Amino acid sequence: MQTTNNQQNWVEVGRIEDIPLLGARLVKSPKGDIAVFRTQGDEIFALRDKCPHKGGPLSQGIVHGKKVACPLHDWKIHLDTGLAVAPDEGCAARFPVEVRDGLIYLSLEPDSGR
Repeated sequence: MQTTNNQQNWVEVGRIEDIPLLGARLVKSPKGDIAVFRTQGDEIFALRDKCPHKGGPLSQGIVHGKKVACPLHDWKIHLDTGLAVAPDEGCAARFPVEVRDGLIYLSLEPDSGR
């Protein structure tokens, strides 16, 4: 993990190709584990690696569309908001990500959820 020079809250976490399609990569940070996901359309999202239900590791879930299914109890979580799909309720913290020249940059400050 490499911190960018001009924006100290952003860290480089690798290339898009480092994450398999419909897969995830786990980033360990001082504030907890963060799951970085890649969709079929090469969109990148990041959520705290903890399902809002029982804390299951979302990085080990199955990505489909813009959702991930928790591997413990199959709760579906929206990748773009971190919200659980109704009728389930809860929210996984969402982290800003940017892709620049094929490199993924992650902010370690969540912008929603817990």
